[in-house]
Amino acid sequence: MSALTSAAVTPRPGAVLADLLPASSAARARVRDVALVLGGAALTGAAAQVSLPVPGSPVPVTGQTFAALLVGVGLGAGRGFLALALYAMAGMAGMPWFAEASSGAGMPSLGYVFGMMLAAVAVGALARRGGDRGALRTAGTMIVGMAVTYAIGVPYLAAVTGMSLTEAVAAGLVPFLIGDALKALLAMGALPAAWKLAGRRG
Repeated sequence: MSALTSAAVTPRPGAVLADLLPASSAARARVRDVALVLGGAALTGAAAQVSLPVPGSPVPVTGQTFAALLVGVGLGAGRGFLALALYAMAGMAGMPWFAEASSGAGMPSLGYVFGMMLAAVAVGALARRGGDRGALRTAGTMIVGMAVTYAIGVPYLAAVTGMSLTEAVAAGLVPFLIGDALKALLAMGALPAAWKLAGRRG
């Protein structure tokens, strides 16, 4: 095993989970990164199809936010942003992988997609600082990502629909808080466990 490959599979400070995938040359690392970006976009699109309507809100409960944050944490800020940017651009261009197999640029929930792009950067940067290596730190990282998503999504919802900001908060944030808490709990278990497994294999 080369030194580069060995470093790729050994957990180290400043690494994210994707960095543990072996790449024995710079060219293979680029191929790996392209595959990770494509896979991150596809994962987000697939998770968006897990969708439940919310009475009184134009924004459904979906799995895409959770997937987007996992992509950001797992891939890091740069690759995470590219994956979510690809997801957003393809969906706006007609790829039917937004929530409920929708697409286009006119949806009131599109602001959440833009928010997820920035959230992937935020959680990816935190992950490089160990933000996914313990339960409490993982919870904090997920909360930051969700806050960034809502900070873009809720004002966008208000602007597009003509709601007041208070109405947009009531329709586009409050109904999702319990689900977000459950997502944070799932991440608190899954991400530190992934690092422990990686450490044993390393």
